Amino acid sequence: MKPVVVIPVYNHERAVGQVVDEVLRHSLPVLLVDDGSSKACADALDALAATHAPQVSLVRLEENQGKGGAVMAGLREAARRGYTHALQLDADGQHDLGDLPQFLEAATRNPAALVTGYPVYDASVPRSRLYGRLLTHVWVWINSLSLAVKDSMCGFRVYPLAPVLDVIDHARLGRRMDFDPEIAVRLVWRGVEVVNLPTKVSYPKDGVSHFDVLWDNVRISGMHARLFFGMLVRLPVLLWRKLVPRRAMGSTR
Repeated sequence: MKPVVVIPVYNHERAVGQVVDEVLRHSLPVLLVDDGSSKACADALDALAATHAPQVSLVRLEENQGKGGAVMAGLREAARRGYTHALQLDADGQHDLGDLPQFLEAATRNPAALVTGYPVYDASVPRSRLYGRLLTHVWVWINSLSLAVKDSMCGFRVYPLAPVLDVIDHARLGRRMDFDPEIAVRLVWRGVEVVNLPTKVSYPKDGVSHFDVLWDNVRISGMHARLFFGMLVRLPVLLWRKLVPRRAMGSTR
């Protein structure tokens, strides 16, 4: 397994430096994706790449693509550079990067699996976020016909690049906050195993959030509707996968 940490960045110049420093303590290569950031953030990213080269490198998108678009660009570049796995991290400092070794260990034991975090929140989490996430999780469970993904919006996960890029190449995915739950559902559809790991998540008081309460919720709702009809088309195959193991177990008794 050859992993790289992919961090999509959009105007997180105050937090991304600390995130990179923490990742480097684990001796991991970092691929920053500048998603059309402001000059202040772009300059900060240039400085990080120059200071920590070659361990830190930078991909620059001239126009803002949204989180999903930035992640997809980072995953493609990671594969182009010969990496087999990409550990996705958010740039806002919410994640407990002390969990990095556990995530990579799980990916090493399960190299074909999606390893994804499910948040253990502290008191800083806004209640509105919790309720909104729960609704998305329920729809993901319905659309995947599975409880395999405990938290579909966590931005701390390890992707096996080959199956993920195959999905990206053959499906029209959401390019903003709808990307994380959609790619998880589509991987489950393809039979990719999911490994869930608990991880602490905090919301810094001075943190920058780019979640648009109106339009991102509209996009996510549309994504769930598309996936629901996609699930109906795949329903026989999804049900068959559930029935086959049970039949196999019954035949061995």
